[in-house]
Amino acid sequence: MLTEERAPIVNVGNRTLPRILSALLAAVLATGLSVVGAGPATAGQTSLRAADPSVIRVGATYISVQSLNGGVAVRQASSPDALAAAPARQVWTDTRNLGEVWAPEIITDGGRYYIYFSAGRGAAHRMYAIHSASPASGYTAERQLALPDGKWAIDGSLFTFNGQRWFVWSGWAGDTNIEQNIYLSRMSDPLTPTGNRYVISQPRESWERVVGNPYINESPEAIRDPNGQLHIVYSANGSWSDQYCLADLRLRAGGDPTYVWDWYKSNGCLFGSNRATMMTGWDPTLHVNGPGHHSFVLLNGDIATSPPAGPKFPLMFHAVPKGTTYSWANRYWYTGTFCWWGNTTYRRANVPGPTTDTGFSIKFFE
Repeated sequence: MLTEERAPIVNVGNRTLPRILSALLAAVLATGLSVVGAGPATAGQTSLRAADPSVIRVGATYISVQSLNGGVAVRQASSPDALAAAPARQVWTDTRNLGEVWAPEIITDGGRYYIYFSAGRGAAHRMYAIHSASPASGYTAERQLALPDGKWAIDGSLFTFNGQRWFVWSGWAGDTNIEQNIYLSRMSDPLTPTGNRYVISQPRESWERVVGNPYINESPEAIRDPNGQLHIVYSANGSWSDQYCLADLRLRAGGDPTYVWDWYKSNGCLFGSNRATMMTGWDPTLHVNGPGHHSFVLLNGDIATSPPAGPKFPLMFHAVPKGTTYSWANRYWYTGTFCWWGNTTYRRANVPGPTTDTGFSIKFFE
């Protein structure tokens, strides 16, 4: 049941509904986005036993990237569901023995493909980038990103908001593994951070501290809502636990992305498998445990192509099937959907600025 703070986005009579739907569909097609029809409530488990999906669409082709065989591999297919069966083409190998290769992210910028990934051992994990004119071949040697402060960093990705490139990642404040925070830095180009790093989220709410040692905010993904406001959707709680879930950071209208108190956090998980940690009005999953480390499947990986209000749009995430022992080894890639959910109030207390902010949130579907 909807609360007054989570009312439907539109409420129209039957006479005007066809006209509004026609206009909405025309707007969607103009953006090049894929609309997902409302289907049965079943989980879209793929055959790919893996973690940390990153998927974009370029034209009619879906492109994914993953950590594989001590490096980075790319797949291409005609739909998100078909990616698991597509050949994995190795585009980069760790010839310098950097260490563990985690969570590559693919985007396009200026007609080139950029893949960002973390590599290292223990406290040595840092962010690297490779790039190419082609999605599945011809990539450069890796280049370490000179992120401000030079601390442990994983799960980074590039996006552009209001004409400014930004890099967002999960990292440590210092040199010890106490908690993972979400940081932002400006970028002067896809490979060059500039200025300071800014913390925009720390795992300080009770629902994101169910699993600790360390406490986790990670795998941040940017998207822009129909009002033009920036969101960073991230994973909370440890990925080694079925408490893993997705939560939202929403930048207030006209807010400064570098000012932590201009960001409002959802009051619980928006996509998770445990009712006790879900935000009021959001239900836990039916078919999977610990959904997280998602990818909004956007055209060219560009948040300027973020979907309008109304229909559902493609999403990929990893999770463990219910009834299966929860472990990293049992994670699969899943196809899902998401849609914008209007008039949603996020609340906070004992911090600078207004205690509430109302705007779009996100509903996720298996």
